[in-house]
Amino acid sequence: MRILHLLASPFWSGPAENVALLALAQREAGHEVTVAVDRKRTPVGAEEPVVPRFEALGLLDAGGLELSVKSSPWRLWKDSRTLRARSLDVVHTHFTHDHLLARWSKPQGAVLVRSVHAPRSIRSSLPKADAYTVPASSEVPRLKGHTVRVLPPLVDPLFRPAEDRKRLREALGVEGAPLVGMVSTFQPSRRHALGVEAFARLLRQHPEARLVLVGDGQLEAPIRQKVAGLGIQERVHFAGYQQGPSFVKWLQALDEVWILGLGNDWSGRAAAQARASGVRVVAVEEGALPSLADVRVAQLTPEAVVEASLSGHQALVAHPSNPRIAQDILALYERLRGAR
Repeated sequence: MRILHLLASPFWSGPAENVALLALAQREAGHEVTVAVDRKRTPVGAEEPVVPRFEALGLLDAGGLELSVKSSPWRLWKDSRTLRARSLDVVHTHFTHDHLLARWSKPQGAVLVRSVHAPRSIRSSLPKADAYTVPASSEVPRLKGHTVRVLPPLVDPLFRPAEDRKRLREALGVEGAPLVGMVSTFQPSRRHALGVEAFARLLRQHPEARLVLVGDGQLEAPIRQKVAGLGIQERVHFAGYQQGPSFVKWLQALDEVWILGLGNDWSGRAAAQARASGVRVVAVEEGALPSLADVRVAQLTPEAVVEASLSGHQALVAHPSNPRIAQDILALYERLRGAR
């Protein structure tokens, strides 16, 4: 099959990595797959640009699409004509801009699939598609009457248990018993303030514990102030923004990761990455997190987070492999094409 993924973003964040891993697995299954991204906007600050990533993977589409929410009417018209002229079997869209473009301009005979990565996208104005994917089973009923599949997070093979966690911690300059982490952008939805308050309470029972905060963002300064106000700055380490192999190492070093909220991607990818790295996952009940957490946080309170952290493990089924997930989505494509 000839498959084109549309991802109207210039950033290697949100669902971009999941799209890349899905496209790679589809290509490894023998299909012709490319990914078109936003070619107009340029990331600023710490945001990592998406183009070099897809280019390095050999997935970057060279079909001439600008694919940007900031495109002029002329460029939108040009993108429409360019897409319609392509020879494709499947157009798989990931953002509203992609979906609107493909809804009216997909090549003749191609099927259109839309991945919804955040619940807010499911609304009455959601454009028509041949099928949809959602990040969690809890969202399936909201698309009643449509063909829907759950698209779980795919995990890079780099995420695996550390060969020597003690030596890894020494190299990173961190220690703790337990060593707890939060790995996300500092923004309100991730609830770092809740995590810091919970960790202050955890220290009362485990004074040797340490909290590692991996990431950056708008709320980093207020969180630093909160840590200082609680008098726990000696037990909290701000690791900053990490990417690629460096991020993998920080995750592998942890005993436990707290995921207390989700951002633009509700697939719970960080939880799947942590599990693959042999790290215990304590998470709230949002998106796909309930199916990926070792322990669920019953309420959004510091006491509930500590209780979950101190509780035992939950038996979980194995997370599906990347090839298995890709095969499920490819089977969906085939079914839609056969129904034409």
